[in-house]
Amino acid sequence: MTMTSRLTACLTVVLTLVVAGCAGFDFAKQTDDALVLGQTTRQEILQRLGTPYREGTATKNGKQLKTLSYAFATASGAAVRDGVVPTRGQGFYFLDDKLAGYDFASSWKEDQTNFDGAKVSEIKKGVSTRDDVVRLIGRPGGTYGYPLIADQNRQADVYLYAETRGGPITVKFYQKHLVVTYDERGVVSNVDYQELGQKEVGQK
Repeated sequence: MTMTSRLTACLTVVLTLVVAGCAGFDFAKQTDDALVLGQTTRQEILQRLGTPYREGTATKNGKQLKTLSYAFATASGAAVRDGVVPTRGQGFYFLDDKLAGYDFASSWKEDQTNFDGAKVSEIKKGVSTRDDVVRLIGRPGGTYGYPLIADQNRQADVYLYAETRGGPITVKFYQKHLVVTYDERGVVSNVDYQELGQKEVGQK
């Protein structure tokens, strides 16, 4: 399993579980300006959002992280398209109880995070700028720092989408996860992209 697919396991496993029971509770998505890597604490997130759907740990680049995952699903919500169970989730990752990264995924129509994976190949390391990527892919839903990425002096924009289709017997899960790291000039230094599961025919 690649680093990227392991990285998304914390949040996407939670989204799969929450779909199974249409459970969890609706939560207030934390915006970028409310989250500062290296400063926002685990306790602050708990105070803002309450008890998470799941807590856990993960090891990245030799460092152990604590994780908090919040998720919500309901069969009666407005999904990004027909046949998809609307879910949303936000994951937080802490090193020494300080925020090391966060991500957000939604298949709700109102705040869906779907993006066109076919365009990822157009992102060029050493050439594309952050503005180029935003124009191409859209605005990111999260940020990773070290040790979620290998470079201790960089940050990465995170794009994450996950959806579940079908019923209890015929359930199909699909996710895609893009992590774009930038250098000090705002130029792309690394692109990490993974798709897992079964994509619907004709889906971007």
